[in-house]
Amino acid sequence: MRSKYVSADVIVAMVRCFSPRRIFPAYFLGFLVLFLYVLLNIESFCPELKDDVYVDKELKRLKEQREELNSQEKWLKTLQRRLRMKYPTDFEEFFLERSDEFPTIFAITPTYSRPVQKAELVRIMNTFTQVPNFHWIVIEDSPIKSELVTNLLARSGMRYTHLNVGTPTNMKLRPNDPNWLKPRGVLQRNAGLSWIRQNVDPAKTKGTVYFADDDNTYSLELFDEMRYTDKVSVWPVGLVGYLRYESPIVKHGKVTGWFTYWLPERPFAMDMAGFSLNLQLLFDYRDARFSFDVRRGELESALLGGFHLTLSDLEPKADNCTKVLVWHTRTEKASLKNENNFIAKGLTGSDLSIEV
Repeated sequence: MRSKYVSADVIVAMVRCFSPRRIFPAYFLGFLVLFLYVLLNIESFCPELKDDVYVDKELKRLKEQREELNSQEKWLKTLQRRLRMKYPTDFEEFFLERSDEFPTIFAITPTYSRPVQKAELVRIMNTFTQVPNFHWIVIEDSPIKSELVTNLLARSGMRYTHLNVGTPTNMKLRPNDPNWLKPRGVLQRNAGLSWIRQNVDPAKTKGTVYFADDDNTYSLELFDEMRYTDKVSVWPVGLVGYLRYESPIVKHGKVTGWFTYWLPERPFAMDMAGFSLNLQLLFDYRDARFSFDVRRGELESALLGGFHLTLSDLEPKADNCTKVLVWHTRTEKASLKNENNFIAKGLTGSDLSIEV
């Protein structure tokens, strides 16, 4: 006759069957089987994953969101520029109060006397006046400061510095020389760099240095791009080098080379208008400057080499260098032959007291 009580041996056997050493492997094996089953049949649990239409819809939705954000950003920038034009003083005061967090752009512009000089300076001045926290350093290639430039800057309402230094006659281009024959603006740009090094405290002022020649045309968007530069920002330049544009070649967000016809093997084969420098670099490398003793087209490379830079230091701007925001337009030389024709006919030419 069986006992109605479970014997101690049975209890011990049952405990052994459900001991951790046996039950955990069983649970693990069960979980593994379930996982494999779900993995093999995942499409039945999430049918949308096998639907290419679903994936395309999600990609389209994300693209539309990105385009909407880009549109809003452009609208805000446009609004900011309109307000800046309408209330320039208020905007300047606003940015000056926040100069620690809003870097200053120091634009170095060499210039020289010629019939179109004022026209070109007025054109770029009208752009620069719309850029907040902007300091314009204008250096005349002359032994003295001219009234024309002095008066223009005084009426600009901008923060500016007016300098002058003459280029030796033997280093100047003659009237019929091509523009590339000799380096231009060397002493003037160096004077601008020296002024910054002597008058700006990088511990108190954060900023960007840009070489803004007076024969270029600038988009306001360019200055938004360059303002926050870690070392050197770069971008394309339009209508230069006898090409539609010259540009850094960018792959995976890094500069790998140069799109240019003339000597693409140059260390930094770009135009003067195609880069900006972090202000601090001028103080970390005080000897870096422009030089007359360079080959054609290597003025920029010689300067940037003085900062011990490599391609990996360059920061591509303007949507990875896919947008042109500055153009090397060069105003056509003015022909004034009829002034002499007036005199040849015994007539009086134009009034020289009227500034053009």
